[in-house]
Amino acid sequence: MLERISTDQAPGAIGPYSQAIRAGGLLHCSGQIPLDPATMQIVGHGDVKAQTHRVLQNLKAVLEAGGASLQTVVKCQVYLKDMNDFGAVNEVYGEYFQGDCPPARACVQVARLPRNVDVEIDCIALLA
Repeated sequence: MLERISTDQAPGAIGPYSQAIRAGGLLHCSGQIPLDPATMQIVGHGDVKAQTHRVLQNLKAVLEAGGASLQTVVKCQVYLKDMNDFGAVNEVYGEYFQGDCPPARACVQVARLPRNVDVEIDCIALLA
C-alpha cells in the first residue's frame, strides 16, 4: 500500500507528484530545491551553500512528516548545475549527515534544474 506524505514545513509540490511516498518500510522523498516553504521563493540566489542548507532543511521536514529522519536516510541523489560546486555542497551536506554510517550517494551535474537553481537533492529513508 502506498501513502502520500505532505507537510507545510516544506515547499508544496509544484506539479503532479508528492513530497514523499511511504511504501513498505521505506520513505521515498521527491527532490527538493531551495524554496522557502512559506513564500515559495528561491533562497540563496548565487550562493550554493545557502541553497544546499535550504534543500536539506526541506528534506528534513519531509522526512520527519513521513516518520523518518536524516539519520535513517539510506540513499541520496544530488543534482548540481555545476560540478565545480561539489566541494561547497559536500561541506554543507556533511553538516547534516554525520556519524559512522552516512547514506549512500550519487552526485551528477545536470544541464538545468527547476527554477534554474544550483542544487536539488532527493532521498530514500528507512521508516523509524
